[in-house]
Amino acid sequence: MEWNSPITELKNIGEQRAKKLAKLHILTLGDLLTHYPRDYKDRSRLVTISELSETEENTFVARIRREGVSTRRGKLTITYVQVYDDTGEIPLLWYNQIYMKTTFQKDEAYLFTGRVQKKYGRREIASPEYEKIGDSFAGGKIVPVYPASDGLSQKMLRTYLLEALEWIQGQLPENLPLWLRKKYRLAERNFAIQNIHFPMTETAFYDARRRLVFEELFFMQSALLSLKQRMSQKGEGICMEHVEALEDFEGFLPFQMTNAQKKVLSEIQKDMTGGKVMNRLVQGDVGSGKTAVAMAAAYWAIRNGYQVVMMAPTEVLAEQHMQSFAEIFTPLGIRVLCLTGSMTAKEKRTALAEIANGNAQMIVGTHAVIQKGVLYDQVGLVITDEQHRFGVRQRGMLAQKGENPHVLVMTATPIPRTLALILYGDLDISIIDELPPGRQAIDTIAVNGTYRQRIYTFLGKQKAEGRQAYVICPMIEENEKLEVENVLDYTEKLQEALPDCRIACVHGRMKAKEKQEMMSAFACGNTDILVSTTVIEVGINVPNATVMLIENAERFGLAQLHQLRGRVGRGAEKSYCILVSDSKTKIARERMQIMTKTRDGFVISEMDLKLRGPGEFFGVRQHGLPEMKIANLYHDMFILKQAQEAAALLLERDPELVQEEHMGVRTYFTTWFEGKTVEL
Repeated sequence: MEWNSPITELKNIGEQRAKKLAKLHILTLGDLLTHYPRDYKDRSRLVTISELSETEENTFVARIRREGVSTRRGKLTITYVQVYDDTGEIPLLWYNQIYMKTTFQKDEAYLFTGRVQKKYGRREIASPEYEKIGDSFAGGKIVPVYPASDGLSQKMLRTYLLEALEWIQGQLPENLPLWLRKKYRLAERNFAIQNIHFPMTETAFYDARRRLVFEELFFMQSALLSLKQRMSQKGEGICMEHVEALEDFEGFLPFQMTNAQKKVLSEIQKDMTGGKVMNRLVQGDVGSGKTAVAMAAAYWAIRNGYQVVMMAPTEVLAEQHMQSFAEIFTPLGIRVLCLTGSMTAKEKRTALAEIANGNAQMIVGTHAVIQKGVLYDQVGLVITDEQHRFGVRQRGMLAQKGENPHVLVMTATPIPRTLALILYGDLDISIIDELPPGRQAIDTIAVNGTYRQRIYTFLGKQKAEGRQAYVICPMIEENEKLEVENVLDYTEKLQEALPDCRIACVHGRMKAKEKQEMMSAFACGNTDILVSTTVIEVGINVPNATVMLIENAERFGLAQLHQLRGRVGRGAEKSYCILVSDSKTKIARERMQIMTKTRDGFVISEMDLKLRGPGEFFGVRQHGLPEMKIANLYHDMFILKQAQEAAALLLERDPELVQEEHMGVRTYFTTWFEGKTVEL
């Protein structure tokens, strides 16, 4: 069995079990071995039955008194098994698992782990974990706790992992060169995999984790640095002339640019006149004026005789950008065109012809702009909006539409600068850290569900004053397991509470055209309240919208809440963000407090990393790189810096990765990155 062998080659994994494992992205033996524990339980401290605690989980050894018995209680079948040791007895019970009656053998010893609960004056343990133990039993151990899903118990996952580790028997090939492992004092790969799942000692666990975190970050950094090198070797970049066009453009804007915007423009100017291809990320908080900067760069490129292409993540955002550009560019004689997937065949043919013959100078669109059939006349600048919605590969495809065009990437997701330098290793970074004057402050209030009626009254008042509101719910339809507000039911409930309001709902399962119509109606003022999932997170610009109501706010990350809040406060009127949460957890309370206390996106993003970790914050595969499975970009910053240093050393020694000792790295790239980032 090999790293890429199907998971079904393990015992007891048939088609149904494989489907459940697939929900955890476990398809191969390698996927299973890199399904790292999220926690560990120390079962090395054993207690007797008389010492069982009611406040914490207990691990104890006990024998079976007699065969189990089952009784009915309503729709439930409860199976009881009585166990004992030298200090006492206690009943164990399982719900709707009648087979537990015959699972245990009388007088045999088992290791049990569970919590004591007191019911009807007697103590019992419901659904404990268990394992049979033999005469050689020397005590409990540290056991892993895995991310799981329905139908997959911890015991199953541990069993599969033990079998997988037995299969590989320490024969995994090393993928890091010896010189690198020696320099950074990294554990051997087989040792690391074994001890991350079933650590022999505390020291072994820390050594294993450090090795695996380093490896994960090292490969990511090597890929990004390699990409950056290849971009810089692509040949000479277009050298833009007529720099005065940038100053001229400022005069066409209906507002004064901030000093931060001017500073970023000067960095763009330096790039686009320096003889190399620009690859620059512009970070800026919601409303900081990134679009105006992109517009100035686009105007300059067009005045130099080049086409400019801008790619946005949604049709609504693409059309909105098109309108913004057309408002400024059309009076200047610049032809602006929008290209999206929902256009009719005739509209698309006309648009493609105008793009190919150069009549269209500014092209704004969705992924449609990188499709095979789109031929450009002469592209000098490509812009992507909301970088976290596109992978490295998509940016590369857009850049390939021209002869070494300059690339400008924009994001409203603020990331701490040190982290951004590492995450976006293939890009230079500019930050717009100043909001334009006149931008409305947004009052943020965090309340629980008891305030809902008062909130509805407030929404009604805002409507009476001619204002609009967003309502965000985390789900589309009702889910029995999660008591959270959902879009469809909430819309009905809100319409009953506010019969005079025009209320519509939008969610991700709608067809693009239907979604577009709903959002456009809201943007035009034909809808008073838009109930939505987070599809509007980077959506529409509606200056008349003054309220952002977010239900079950604890289910969103801070960065996402900040993005949603940025949808209001865009006009002259006072705006509000209302966070509703009934969660009593410490993290939920902390998040709500942070949102009410600060509007600084960079502070918020740092706190989000600290509280939630990078997986939620950055999205699953936004970079076109594999998902981080073990590294935590907030807590592992020191290892991350070492990994970046190591990646630079590797590519300095062997840029093409042709040396024998680097074959493990090369194999990893071709296996994991699949051409997304580095084409070797």
